Parts: sequence; C-alpha cells; structure tokens
Amino acid sequence: MNPNATAHASFTIERRYASEPATVFGAFADEKKKRRWFAEGEGFLVDSYELDFRVGGLERARFRFGPGTPVPEGTESANDSWYCDIRPDERIVLAYVMTVGGARISSSLATFEFIADGEGTRLRYTEQAVFFEGADGPEIRRQGWAALFDALGAELAAE
Repeated sequence: MNPNATAHASFTIERRYASEPATVFGAFADEKKKRRWFAEGEGFLVDSYELDFRVGGLERARFRFGPGTPVPEGTESANDSWYCDIRPDERIVLAYVMTVGGARISSSLATFEFIADGEGTRLRYTEQAVFFEGADGPEIRRQGWAALFDALGAELAAE
C-alpha cells in the first residue's frame, strides 16, 4: 500500500433482537451496559471507559489487546467517539477515530437505526469509513462489529 494511501468503504449490518427498541437503545445509552458489551470483549483488557451520552458528548475507550488476538499482546488501542445526533429509541449518529499502537488507523461516521419489528427491534448499522495505512480494513471492521452485535445480543438476553 502507498504510505500515504487511504481506503474508503461503506457497509451495513442488520440484526434482529427480541427486545423492544427502547431496551436496545438503552444498551447504548447506559454506561455500565455499553461498557459490558462494547469494551469488555474477550481478548481485550480495558484500561478506561467513559460515556457522555448526549449530542456533542464523547465516548472514550482505552484498552490493550490480550492473548489470542491478531495484534501483539499488550498493544494499546483507543476508540474516541463524538455523538452527532441522538433521537431516543430511533437513531444514534456518531463519528469515531480508532488508534492502535499510537497510530490513527481510521475515521468513521456510524449510524445506528432502531426499527420496531413486531415485538422486537431490527438494528441497522451503517458505517462510512476511511482507513489509513496500517488499518484493519473494511472486512475486519465488519467482523468486529458483527462480534460486538453478538455481545449486544447476549447483554439483552441477560436482562
């Protein structure tokens, strides 16, 4: 890859959960719940997590990769998000930047839509991203979000 190259990608993931939109939305808005499904995944050691869930608010996660991940164990990573739009129980739009080993690897605009579907919710996630040199790329990012949405499903099932 050209050392100054960028790669642009957009993808959408849809999931259905048995919980109503307010409950699924709440798993994004509540700091303790969001930390459990978003930051505390297998293979990651959380150094810090904070959530200011409001338009203009920040969400910051600092963690290190643990054993069994494709990144060397102990490598520091960060995810910094800015909430651009929040419509309770319907939509969240945020911009986020990911850093691995001190290098910024991507910048993204992410939209979460909570759509009533019978007695449950259809979650539609759309990411528009630019990946920088050394980045994970769109397919690995898609896989990462799919795993996070599995963790969200486990969080909802535990309620």
